[in-house]
Amino acid sequence: MNQEKLKSGFITIIGRPNAGKSTFINQVLKQKVVITSDKPQTTRNQIQAIYNADDCQMIFIDTPGVHKPKHELGKVLNKTAFNALKEVDCILFMADASETFSTGNRYILDQLKEIDTPVILVLNKIDLLKKHQVIEAIETFSKEFDFADVVPISALTGENVETLITVIKDKLPEGPRYYPLDMVTDHPERFIIGELIREKVLMKTREEVPHSVAVVIDQYKKRDNSDIIDVYATIIVERPTQKAILIGKGGQMLKDIGTLARMDIENLLGSRIYLELWVKVMENWRNRNNVLNQLGYREEPK
Repeated sequence: MNQEKLKSGFITIIGRPNAGKSTFINQVLKQKVVITSDKPQTTRNQIQAIYNADDCQMIFIDTPGVHKPKHELGKVLNKTAFNALKEVDCILFMADASETFSTGNRYILDQLKEIDTPVILVLNKIDLLKKHQVIEAIETFSKEFDFADVVPISALTGENVETLITVIKDKLPEGPRYYPLDMVTDHPERFIIGELIREKVLMKTREEVPHSVAVVIDQYKKRDNSDIIDVYATIIVERPTQKAILIGKGGQMLKDIGTLARMDIENLLGSRIYLELWVKVMENWRNRNNVLNQLGYREEPK
């Protein structure tokens, strides 16, 4: 009996902010490895998520949403997204099917026309649409680009996600498992913990703070002779007014953020967590290249 050969490869997901790229990754892996939010540009780093099956290994590269940058951080995020198109086996162009085709979508597709890699159109959020609206969206996007395949999905409900996995697998070459079977992301636990804290800030603060926030893990250490892990983290904002919002009256906002983050971190690590948060003002940090480097938002070498 011949054993089926393994298919493996790297798949970049690119699209406008809020297209649902991170929700899709979490749906595929059946666990949270990428933070999600209803706010654009939630993803800031190039995150690799690893999907394993008996006959394939897919390494998904989740990228920041491509947008018109308003500061140095935005420029770095866009460059990170486009750098992730290099030397991959397949590209997923993900778009929100419930929104009209935009100049932002056309800008991304124009960049993709310069690349030979097969591009699959993934029209997300079809749970919000009627069937004829999905068909209209497919026709609109297909006029703009010669896609290798088109798969409408709902990353939220999981509709058609398995179909998309099958379509991707057909595009991948035979190859090795690049990562162990029990590995779901290439990022260290410290990074994921910082992202989970940032997600709760986005969730709780609405429009007042979100894009001015970064999180630094100051300490991550397991206690001696205990199953408790101590995590000390600093939330960085740009203005004193934002610091006041994050702390809240009597420290209640910061406490709520910490409680929600601790629950997710404990689920991730399977251990009890002691989490302590501080808030620090670092004025105009998104336009300061030295600070962006310190926080890990580094531009890829050319």
